[in-house]
Formats: sequence, C-alpha cells, structure tokens
Amino acid sequence: METDTDSEPYVRLRTLRQLHQVMADMNTARSLADTLQTVADGIVTGLGYELACVNLVRPDGDLVVAALSGNSAAEALITGRVGSRTSWERRLGMGEAWGDLRFIPHTEGWILDEDDVPQWYTDGPEPRFEDEWHPSDRLFAPMYTPGAQGASCGELLGVISVDRPRNGRRPGAWGREALQMYAFQAAIAISNARLRANMQRALVRLEREQQALRASEESFRQAFEYAPSGMAIAEMGGDQHGRILRTNDALCRLLGRPASAMRRYSFADLVHPEDIGTLLRTSAEGGRAELRLGRRDGTYVWVSLRNSVVADAADGPRFLLTHVEDIEERKRRELQLAHRASHDSLTGLPNSAELRARLSARLCSRPQSLPLGTVDTMDAAFEAYDRAGRSGQSGLTGEGHPAYDVNGHGFDFGSGLGAGAGVGGGTGSGAYDAFDHHVHTVAPEGERDDGTKGLAVLFCDLDGFKSINDRFGHNAGDAVLVEVARRLSRGVRDGDTVARLGGDEFVVLADGLGRADAQDLAVRLRNEIIQPIRVDGRAMRVGASFGIGWAHCGMTADEVLKSADERMYVEKRSRPKQHRRAG
Repeated sequence: METDTDSEPYVRLRTLRQLHQVMADMNTARSLADTLQTVADGIVTGLGYELACVNLVRPDGDLVVAALSGNSAAEALITGRVGSRTSWERRLGMGEAWGDLRFIPHTEGWILDEDDVPQWYTDGPEPRFEDEWHPSDRLFAPMYTPGAQGASCGELLGVISVDRPRNGRRPGAWGREALQMYAFQAAIAISNARLRANMQRALVRLEREQQALRASEESFRQAFEYAPSGMAIAEMGGDQHGRILRTNDALCRLLGRPASAMRRYSFADLVHPEDIGTLLRTSAEGGRAELRLGRRDGTYVWVSLRNSVVADAADGPRFLLTHVEDIEERKRRELQLAHRASHDSLTGLPNSAELRARLSARLCSRPQSLPLGTVDTMDAAFEAYDRAGRSGQSGLTGEGHPAYDVNGHGFDFGSGLGAGAGVGGGTGSGAYDAFDHHVHTVAPEGERDDGTKGLAVLFCDLDGFKSINDRFGHNAGDAVLVEVARRLSRGVRDGDTVARLGGDEFVVLADGLGRADAQDLAVRLRNEIIQPIRVDGRAMRVGASFGIGWAHCGMTADEVLKSADERMYVEKRSRPKQHRRAG
C-alpha cells in the first residue's frame, strides 16, 4: 500500500526542498574550489545519486576533474586528471538526448572505454528489468554559461557526470528535469564564483600596486632606502611623465643633490646633453642604458640605468623604478683604452690611424667637378656615410665643428625632393642638395688665392731632430717632440686637428682656410717651433719644414697626405741647408 510520503507529488516537493537547500549552499561557498565541491555534494545529498563528478573546462579547452563526491577511493584516483575536449565532444554527441542531458546506455558505452576521459568503473549485477540502472550506463549534464540553455547557444562551462541512482532505476521525466535544472543553477554558481575570484584577485593586485606606489610597505621602503646603489621612482604618463618622485640616499650622494631638490627634476633634466638621445631610446620596461648624469658641482658621472615598470593590470603602468649604478671607473678605463688606440702614447696627439679616419670622414669618392645624376648622387652620399661609419669619427667643418648631424651621420635625407638634382658646390648655393646632404670638400685652384675656402693639410717635418737624438739621447728627443706637439696644438684653432704620424712628422688639418690663410698658418707654426726648447737645463733648437696640401672629394686620405708630404719635401729642398734649422 502506497503511503503519502511515497506519492509522486510528495517526492517532487521533497526534491524541490532539497534542491533549494543545495542551491543555497552553492551560492554561499567562499571560493571557486568550495563551489565546485558543493555542486558535487549537492547531487549526492539532494538528487539521489551515489556518485557525482564535476568536470571543468580549462583555458586550453580540455576538461579537468575538479570535484568528486560519494566515493573517497574514486576521488583520490581521478581528481585533477584531464580529459581531452575531443573525447568529451564525442561523448556529448552520442547516446540519447534527454533535453540538455546526454544518456549513453551500456549497450553503446563500451566504445568509450579506451578514450582519455577519466572515469570510475562500478560493479553490480546485470539489470533485471528494462529501466534498471546498469553499472556501465553513463549520464552527463552539460553546464553552459548563464543566459543560454542548450548546447547550440551557450559556451560549455563543464560537465556533471552522475552514477548509481539510489533507487536503482534510470531517472524518469521528473528526475531528468531536476538534474537539468540543477546543472543550470550550478553553471550560474560556478560563473559567479569565478567572477568573485577574479574580482578578489584584481582587488588584491590593485591594493598591492597602490601600496608599492606609496612605498608604504616597510620591506620595500628598507630595500629602496638602504640599497647600496642608486634607486629612483618616477611618474609614467600624464603631464608629469618622467618626473622623479622619490630617490634613495645612495643616489643623492652620487649626484651630490638633496632628496628635496631631486624631486624637481626628471632624468632628462640631469642627463648630459650628448646622452639625451640614449636616454630617450631606452625602453621603459627592462631598458638599460649607459650615460652621464650631472652632479650638483657641474661635473658628470657615468652611470648604468636599468628600468622596470610597476604596472596595474587594469589601468596600465603606474610608475617607473630605476636602478642607477656608478660605472665611472669602468668607463674611464674604457675611454682610456679607446684613447690609446687612436692617440700617440708620447704626445697624446691623434695618431696616424685616427688622422686618416678623420680625413676619410670628410671625403666622398666623387670629385666635386663631376656632374651627377640622381642615382650617382645617392651613391656618393652612401659611400661617404659608409666610410664615416667604419671610421667612427666626425669630420670638421670650417668652424671647427663636427660635420655630422645629431645622429652621427655625415648627411641626412630631408623632405624636399627635387628632380634632376646634382651635387651642391662648396662655394655656391647648391652646397646642400635635396638628394645629397653631404657637404663636399673643395680646394683652391691655382697658386693664387681665389677666395675658395678648403680643408688645408699641413705636413710638418722637423729639421735637425736626428742630431738631438744622437747627441743627447732619446729622452731628450722625446721631450722635444712633446714640446713641439704642445706648440702646434697651441697655435691652431679649436676644432683643428694636430696629429703625429710617427718619428718627427706631424700633420695639421685646418678647415675653412684660403691659400693665403694656410701659408700664414704655416709661418706662424714654424716660428713657434724654432723657439729654443729647454731640456734638462739645455736650450735646444729644431727647425720645421711645412708642405701644404688640399683635400677635396675624389681623393683618398692617403692621396691627400702624399700630396702634402711631397710639397713639404719641395719646400725643404728649396731652402739652403744651413737655413733649415734655426739656432
């Protein structure tokens, strides 16, 4: 005889009450993991199944066993294991569709025994009647994103699999509807739990970054303040981009500036003018640079800058953390090595290699007199650039300044392009051309001063120097060479080059001179050299022979030097032997 508690309306009411309770538990779980476990437990306690498993879709699309309830052995065996998306889609595409549910009877499920979906095999007797549950029957409840029910509309969030109904029968219409309703509510609960977890992580990140920005954590403050090398925090973005917010004691000591004064600057205000481009090209995130920063006393110190960005995941970069390391000693050694490679060890003047590099930087391979087409003009410009890049040196303008632009190039391509442009002359309005910004080096023509200003090359050979070496020794000879180098350097303009080729041969490069100017310069330098030189209490004299050559485009550096050398020997032979050395 059926009692009231066994009647279908009572069973449905009891099931609804149980569903209400487990759904309330799902939505009050404290974390995503708790929510997933509550979903699995709710099926066992509220829907009448002995075993329930929640498979959650991972970011890569595969499904992981995230929670299991009803069997501790099964939980230990398959929790955390992963099944491929392909295998799951195969399961959800076969069997019988019970609404959104998918039932695969044991008569079809045997083909799934070898796929990679983690599963727990249960034992039991064969069914004795038609709707009895078989141990190999499978029932899946897909969970889709909230707002869309049905596989064709929503995005798959996960799959609930159930096993062993307590009444031993396949679920009827009411049981199927209850499981489908539960899966829908579970999807909402899981989505909400994920949203809460993401919000909590975002709030934690935001709080952490705000604390870092204020440098309020004691550990960060101590690491920052007491670091042995310089540290600085600067703004990123906005009107105050790059402004220094905070510096540590080590950086203040390095630059000789108080912390209160440092807050008025950015690194762009402190960097050496020649290094501003290096600073601007340095990446904010993970960028490194070696440059000079200005001290309070007006001097500069070489430092290595290393940047890192403290960023907010939502709003982007917040501030820049810069590590400043003193590399003055290392940089001084590097500069000394570079100087030794390009300068004479005795006199400190540029050596032969450096002299040729500076000459080559001023000369292109095309003589000024040849008219060029557009393609030829471009070739000439690139050839000059290539030589300048190999030499690593700048040429000299008539005012004694480097002939490079701010990027270290001897030319630059402007925006004004004209058809049929040729090479501009050094004395005419075409000194610069739309296709060729190389400033061509020209030379005076003939023996008279025609007003042309060019690059004069004065080749100097000392007269009577060998007798000083022979009579007084090489130490005395070296002292004479050092004094001659000093007098030559003192007698030229800023920006002119005085170089020692070797032995008693010197070369002067002086740009922007006419023929008469160059001759006057040679006379003045000779008069400086012939003055007595005192070495160890003795007054010694040497003479000097000068040959004046002229550099122009179309010549090589060796050709220019050979021309000046030949003129020097002509000048030396033209004077009586007794007049070649003064004193």
